Amino acid sequence: MAIPTPFLQELLARTDIVEVVGRHVQLKKGGANFSGLCPFHSEKSPSFTVSPTKQFYHCFGCGKNGNAIGFLIDHLGMTFPEAVKDLAQQHGLQVPEEDLSPAERARQNQQRQQQASLSELLEKAVQAYTGQLKKTPRAVDYLKGRGVSGQVARDFGLGYAPEGWRFLAGVFPDYAAAAMVDSGLVIAAEDGENREGKRYDRFRDRIMFPIRNIKGQCIGFGGRVLGDEKPKYLNSPETAVFSKGRELYGLFEARSALRESGYALVTEGYMDVVALAQLGFAHAVATLGTACTSDHLQKLFRFTDSVVFSFDGDAAGQRAARKAMEAALPFATDTRSVKFLFLPQEHDPDSFIRALGPQAFAQAVAKATPLSRFLIDSASEGCEMDNAEGRARLASQARDLWRALPEGALKRQLLGDIAERVQIDSRELEQIWSPSRRTEPRADRRKSAGPTDSPVPMQPAPYPTAARAEPVRKRWGRSEPASREDRLMRMLLTEPSWWDQLGDREHALLCGLPSPHGPVFAWLESQIHDRGAQPWAALREGLRGHAQEAYVLRQIEQVPPGIEADWDEAQTMLRDLLKKAQQREMQVLAETAASDPQALARLRELTAAMRSP
Repeated sequence: MAIPTPFLQELLARTDIVEVVGRHVQLKKGGANFSGLCPFHSEKSPSFTVSPTKQFYHCFGCGKNGNAIGFLIDHLGMTFPEAVKDLAQQHGLQVPEEDLSPAERARQNQQRQQQASLSELLEKAVQAYTGQLKKTPRAVDYLKGRGVSGQVARDFGLGYAPEGWRFLAGVFPDYAAAAMVDSGLVIAAEDGENREGKRYDRFRDRIMFPIRNIKGQCIGFGGRVLGDEKPKYLNSPETAVFSKGRELYGLFEARSALRESGYALVTEGYMDVVALAQLGFAHAVATLGTACTSDHLQKLFRFTDSVVFSFDGDAAGQRAARKAMEAALPFATDTRSVKFLFLPQEHDPDSFIRALGPQAFAQAVAKATPLSRFLIDSASEGCEMDNAEGRARLASQARDLWRALPEGALKRQLLGDIAERVQIDSRELEQIWSPSRRTEPRADRRKSAGPTDSPVPMQPAPYPTAARAEPVRKRWGRSEPASREDRLMRMLLTEPSWWDQLGDREHALLCGLPSPHGPVFAWLESQIHDRGAQPWAALREGLRGHAQEAYVLRQIEQVPPGIEADWDEAQTMLRDLLKKAQQREMQVLAETAASDPQALARLRELTAAMRSP
């Protein structure tokens, strides 16, 4: 069967190849990669490497290489559909079973057109609401009273929905169209209600917060009352473009700040996000009136490896934190950090910072409760640790939480911590949790282990002394002659997270390069906008059928496995390309500068810039 490429990209982006391979091969961390004995040929010294950044494996001995799907096919003898289905089941995804029929293709095209139409309506509503905010002193005074500046209000596109029942009827000539209801902007009254036209605006007399997807498109709204009326917050309903379980308020606006700060701060309200941005914490986002989901975590971990949840210290905050922890457990790898910040009951993040200052809030974040401690605290709830019954209850309550963690050092350490609390040996505890598991060493079980087996916690066999040394860090572009454009292409395709570290000028330069490079960089930019920074394994699937596919694959083949990209070298090459682009522009300007004042001014500007150090 033909499985759609977007599904394969999504699957590979969600899959951690280190986890998949690690179920069958004993891996050891070395530099940026993992290494072990190759499962495809007999060897005594490890030549098999797994790259968590590229999501690829490669053996220097036999040459076997591929992604997570390829590993299951080569190592376990699965067919391609079987391997895809196996990985999909681990992530709770449904594999498309057959090629799309013409009717299904037509349905999907219609759905895409509907989504585009709804996005246009919502963007027009944003403009209408922002225009009303400027005309409504009461709404402006409310925002000023909350400490929101005009600049922050513009950055987040804040607006105001007037008090009238049908304000949007004056904005949209087609107010009666079905799309107005489908977008969530208008409510169609039930039969028997005596309202004008049986339709009315969903949002009235509220501060409006546009909710944007990662592309920056408005997909819905949150509205807050100016007083104490109920409900205080009102969200758009689920629509063809908006699902509150998948979206985070403020994520689009926080993209750059997330990388600069090093962590995402997840709060509970729109005003928290806006107020925190005002006070220097622009990396805050908020869930949309629902518990944190795996989709939320998936999106956040595209931008940062550290997430801090901020909750009230009351019982409701504890319950919300518990749900967030359960959603975060499958993502808690050894390189990620998840913490929980519990504020005093009288404070939310906004009020805390205003009362105690940004530095005090930053210190509170630094002291937030790590996921490991919160897991044990949650499992210990209601347990009397001074008797065997209470300790046994702790073991029972901790079991499923611990099992949800991915394999790694964190999971091993938590097993020991829980065992210490329960006062039994960690091996005995794991046997109690998995009584049917055999206890022979992992090396003896490797060939028979299935894709969902977990290793018995045995001490890993030591590698030969020669293999223990840290691998030499090599830099790109030293052994293979290649142009700057080729080397930058190799770097950005295997380190796509760097794209968002570049500025608009660099983006325009790269996307505007002649073929083949410009079209490839433009394609990469669209991929990152649509799906975030994917590993090369997922990007490779999305590249299928592209005009430059063969060229790109030849370039990637020039990168020996284990060689790491060098950010400083990439910046140097970009500066050189920008300099050459400026020189070409100066040559063109020089031809018309004598008769064109604007060309002369631009030429002088570039000349001064070239002379400056």
